[in-house]
Amino acid sequence: MAMRPETIRKLLAARREAREDYPFGPEVMVFKVRDKMFACVALDQKPLRLIVKCEPGDVEMLREIHPAITPPPYFDKRHWNSVSLDGSIPRKEIERMVDESWRLVVAKLKKSDRVQLLGES
Repeated sequence: MAMRPETIRKLLAARREAREDYPFGPEVMVFKVRDKMFACVALDQKPLRLIVKCEPGDVEMLREIHPAITPPPYFDKRHWNSVSLDGSIPRKEIERMVDESWRLVVAKLKKSDRVQLLGES
């Protein structure tokens, strides 16, 4: 079954310090951590489309495994994937991709922010 807007909103908002924003208008829900985007959802598409950051080495592999994962328009196709939330990808895999996207964005933050978010020293 296709994922509904409130379901993906809850999943994204559950990440530490995730903040919902609409910088591109009401049809694109963006989630940020410390003002850096880690996910966005095209709310005007059916099924919904989730865009997440990925390890460069995993981008193509995920596209080959899942036909619902494609290069995203307007994003660096080497680092981001567009995921159709049509129900063909297990929820656990979507959660894993969201976690990875959040982690990759946090990893690029300044050290003091990383320490606060991840508890590393």
